[in-house]
Amino acid sequence: MAQSLLIQLKLDHPQAIIDVVAPSWVLPLLERMPEVNKAIAMPISHGQFKLAERYRLGKQLRTEKYDQAFVLPNSWKSALIPFFAKIPKRTGWLGEMRYGLLNDWRKLDKIQFPKMVQRFVALAYPKNQTWSGQDYPLPALSIKASEADAKLALYQLDLNKPILALCPGAAFGPAKRWPTRYFAEVATKKISQGWQVWIFGSKAEQIFADEIQELSDNRCINLTGKTSLADMVDLLSLAQAVVSNDSGPMHIAASLHRPLVAVYGSSSADFTPPLSNNVIILSVPDLPCRPCFQRECPLGHMKCLNDLEPAWVLSAIDTLGTKPL
Repeated sequence: MAQSLLIQLKLDHPQAIIDVVAPSWVLPLLERMPEVNKAIAMPISHGQFKLAERYRLGKQLRTEKYDQAFVLPNSWKSALIPFFAKIPKRTGWLGEMRYGLLNDWRKLDKIQFPKMVQRFVALAYPKNQTWSGQDYPLPALSIKASEADAKLALYQLDLNKPILALCPGAAFGPAKRWPTRYFAEVATKKISQGWQVWIFGSKAEQIFADEIQELSDNRCINLTGKTSLADMVDLLSLAQAVVSNDSGPMHIAASLHRPLVAVYGSSSADFTPPLSNNVIILSVPDLPCRPCFQRECPLGHMKCLNDLEPAWVLSAIDTLGTKPL
């Protein structure tokens, strides 16, 4: 979603040189954003204050003589590094009373900008300029064919059959995870139609991949816990269809503009939807208890996921298949 802001900045200022400070695990994504000149690893973990380290990084950045900083997190501490770097214009939403740390602050109207991507892109416009929030660029990761080919060779994969990528994990909790038996049913059906199925996820999500493998007679290619983030991105770019829970891989697949079926349970696509024109979002309609935004179902029935049938996902894959890539 932050890439949409970067794209807008380059559209408005083609000569702009954009560097990004971000957690080190994000760097493989930044390397695939053409708008980014340099990615700088944030030496401080999420939630840590470490004032001395923030000051040290800010002081180092002074030599770059940046003209403007965009502070996307809303926390007070996130605005410290641009302040210490003495960047003349420091732009962001007011957030945690960041007067002084930000000198180009905006007061957020959540009704005007209900989506996170709108709130990011709005910062590209001058404070006194009105923007409707409706017209924003979509993220678009750039993958080199040579890199994708190298990953195929590394994991001994091929493109002899169309690829269905499954992303069955969701770190938030079980109320975001479509049942593994449903993923397996979709996998089994597509394999019978001549597809191959690749499963992606972190090591912590191995249990879900193992269950899908068992229920599909071990006919999937299980890449869970084996790929780096960079490798997963490059391999996802080759898929003819992706089925994912509301998760990080869902947003990556969207930014690669792969045909994507996004399954929503306890959460909602209203705030952080997958940003693509090649996506079908599925959720159980007319269910009064959703979205509850809980990690686990407070009612114990998980109807928001259990009632979302595999046939819906299979139909959505077929529908996406009729659209040009």
